[in-house]
Amino acid sequence: MSGGGWYYWSKHTDIEKVLRETESNEKRIEYEGEVNRYLQSLLTNYNNRKTDEIRQHLETIRGALDKNIEGAIELVFGGSLSKHTYVNGLSDIDMLVRINDTSLANASPADIKAYFAERLLKRLPNTEVEVGKLAVTVRFSSTGHEIQLLPALQTKTGVRIADPNGDGWSKVIRPIKFAEKLTNVNQSCNHKVIPVIKLFKGLNESLPENVRLSGYHIESLAIKAFEGYTGRKTYKDMLQHFCRQAIKLVLSPIVDSTGQSVHVDEYLGASNSLRRRQCSAALERLSNRLSRADAHMNIERWKEMFENE
Repeated sequence: MSGGGWYYWSKHTDIEKVLRETESNEKRIEYEGEVNRYLQSLLTNYNNRKTDEIRQHLETIRGALDKNIEGAIELVFGGSLSKHTYVNGLSDIDMLVRINDTSLANASPADIKAYFAERLLKRLPNTEVEVGKLAVTVRFSSTGHEIQLLPALQTKTGVRIADPNGDGWSKVIRPIKFAEKLTNVNQSCNHKVIPVIKLFKGLNESLPENVRLSGYHIESLAIKAFEGYTGRKTYKDMLQHFCRQAIKLVLSPIVDSTGQSVHVDEYLGASNSLRRRQCSAALERLSNRLSRADAHMNIERWKEMFENE
């Protein structure tokens, strides 16, 4: 009888184990669905670009710059907008200002930027206009939009912008080459890489300012992180993968495929520099927070990380 009793108890225990595992799996599935729905809701908010406001700002800028010059200036989206990685409230709006067929075509970048600033201040006297090495930045306090205007010359072989000193023209840059690489990686991951970049930019904003990464750098890291990616194609899994990969990838410079500079992350210095190690440590802390939230299946911890941006 003892043998029969033992057999019954063992079988009973196996059933309880299966039930517990089933319940645990159901909780995991429910939790992961909840996290991915939350991340999707963030993306919906990030994708709200308020296009009417931007279009109105650009028309105002175009009208100001076109005045008193021969020919028409052409505004072309660059940066995160052209690559669809723009995040409302976190990304600047970069515009290439093509001046080829105008009376400014033979002027220096410095003279063109000075002209831009003069015309914009006359048209928008209460708006902040800042002249930088590469661009003129216009900050619209009424809507919170920040638009950077980069003088650009279109040549037969590509586009030239101001050089790093801001005085002469750069070598030919090929932004399309970078955009194509990003598009290919995005397509190979069920079109989830670009949304994950936007989510990562949200987390990046929560980091201390001295260890935040630039938008272009984040996009370049994503290409490397997701080349050959074979994991699950969910926002949660891919965001965690990106954070883990970025910890080590940020320690080494990434060659700039567009030709704008030698490396996309020159602002962090040489390989394994102090600044790079600080960024890596910040990303590791971020990754660990995601892992703890995931281990405890705690959706509130995910929300805390994004809502503290």
